[in-house]
This record gives sequence, structure tokens and C-alpha cells, in this order.
Amino acid sequence: MAKKKANKFIILGEEILPGQSKELHFNLAKLHTNTPVDVPIYVERSKFDGPTVLFTAGIHGDEVNGIEIVRQIISKGINKPKIGTTICIPIINIFGFIQKAREFPDGRDLNRSFPGNKNGSLAARVAYKLMNDIIPQVDYCLDFHTGGSSRFNIPHIRIEKDNSMLSELSKVFNAPFILYSKNLKKSFRNSCKKKGVPMLLFEGGKSNYIDRVVSNTGVNGSKRVLHHLGMLRSSFKVSSPSKPPVIITQSRWLRAHNSGMFKPVAKVGAFVEKGEVIGHITDPYGKINYWFKSTHSGYIINLNESPLVYQGDALFHISTELV
Repeated sequence: MAKKKANKFIILGEEILPGQSKELHFNLAKLHTNTPVDVPIYVERSKFDGPTVLFTAGIHGDEVNGIEIVRQIISKGINKPKIGTTICIPIINIFGFIQKAREFPDGRDLNRSFPGNKNGSLAARVAYKLMNDIIPQVDYCLDFHTGGSSRFNIPHIRIEKDNSMLSELSKVFNAPFILYSKNLKKSFRNSCKKKGVPMLLFEGGKSNYIDRVVSNTGVNGSKRVLHHLGMLRSSFKVSSPSKPPVIITQSRWLRAHNSGMFKPVAKVGAFVEKGEVIGHITDPYGKINYWFKSTHSGYIINLNESPLVYQGDALFHISTELV
């Protein structure tokens, strides 16, 4: 069957012709110096019709591992599609990226500011522009995140339960784990759902840190999704998954019962048994040593790597129910 020629495509007021590559500029605001702040957007079009896939990262400015994944997708030419169109936005919160901070300069979390308001706060205005100027052109979205400060996430995909399309795509992506989680109100993922755009939310690594295994997982998963959609060029190889992802339906945080110096024993991604010692909490003087035991069996999907913790701090995110 002959490939259908690509249709007209207009984004941010500019027409991108079939077969054309273009770097656009998403104007966000101006600095105090009146210097404009533009976010680069990379659009790649095939000459042939197909889906439009959006790759985003840096909604939180300190989540640089996600930014590194999208950077590699661009630099390696993975975003040049055989059919259809790709849109890559490596850094959405460029203000936070410059400051190595999670939030916007107004102190707001962009991922709690959707669908936005054109007359609202800076974060709300950026969310509004993204939802109204970019998302209407998109068929699928892959959004890349990391764990928070000192909290290392094992690479995994987060999707809503009972969504057959997302379930299929997440298995194609083949991160080590799939975590069922509800869409949070005012999140990018929830707003995309309301617009009818299915999103895979990737989590891996921790903030202000680049991990090679996490990066490779994100890039290889993206190639598998593009291959599944018929968009990946034949010059790229798609690695065969060694095993299917572990699907987690329920999970919970285990919190510190005491304050002190924290030393984890179990590693992120490991399966631990109920009652197993997975960490130690000590004081600086060598007088106490608390054995931290798992309250149930499961996989550790997030590990707090901070050496100092307070009572009540989340230490291990662990699965409680699997498919």
C-alpha cells in the first residue's frame, strides 16, 4: 500500500512543510532586564502522513535526566520520522533549569498549574500556551521526569489503570516497571487526557543528576514506541526486551520512625521480603542503631539517598500489589 503524502501542518503560527525540519521558539516571558526568554522547539516532518508525537521534559527545572533523554533523541536523529511528525521540547521550565530549581520564579509548580490561564501566574500562562498552542496538534505524548531531591526512581512508566491504549504503549516502551497511578488534578498528564492525547509519563533517576542507565532506558523505550507507530527509520535498531515489565497496581511509602543518619541496605529495583532489614538509622555519636525493616514484601521503586533524615521522612517507595 502506497504511503499517503503528509497534510498541511501549522504550529505556533508557522507552517512546517512535509519533509522539513524546523526550530521554533516558544516565547514565555521576559527577564527583569527585558531580555526575552524563548524555549526552543524542534519539529521534524516526514514527507508522508502519520501520527504526531510530542516529547517533553523539564516541566520541573531540576529534572535534568529527562532533559538528557530528549536531548539524545534529538542529537541522534531519532526524532526524524519515517512517517508523521515529531515535536521535541527538551526544557519547558527553562527558568528552573537555569536556577537548578523545581519551580518557576513565582514559586509555583508547573505540573500543578494546568490547564493554565492566559491571565494568571507565570506558570499558569506557560501551561495555557502549551495546552492551546502545542497539544491540539499532538496524537501522543511522552513526558520525562525524575525523582525529587535525593530520591532515586527506578525507571518506570506511570499510567492510569484500565486504559487499554496506554497499557499497550507502556508495554511497548518496556521500562522495567509500570506503575498504575491516578492522574493528579491540574497536572499536565490529566490535562492531556481531557484533550484526548494519551501520555506515557516516564520516571527515572533523581533531580540534578544524570544516570546513564536511566537515559538509555528512556531513549530505547522511545525508539520502541516510534517503531510501534511505524515512525522509526530503518537505520535505527530496536533492542528486544529481555523480560516484560513488572506491573505494580498498588504501592506505598515506608517512612522513618526515627531521625538520624540513614544508610540504605536494599537497592532500588530490588525485591525485598516482609521483615527484611533494608536500612539503618544511627546517630552521629555511635550510641544508637535502628534496624529499618520492610513491613511487607515488594519491589523498591524509589529510594531516598539522603544521608540525613527526620522522623516521618519517606525512605522507600515499595510495591504492595502486582498484576
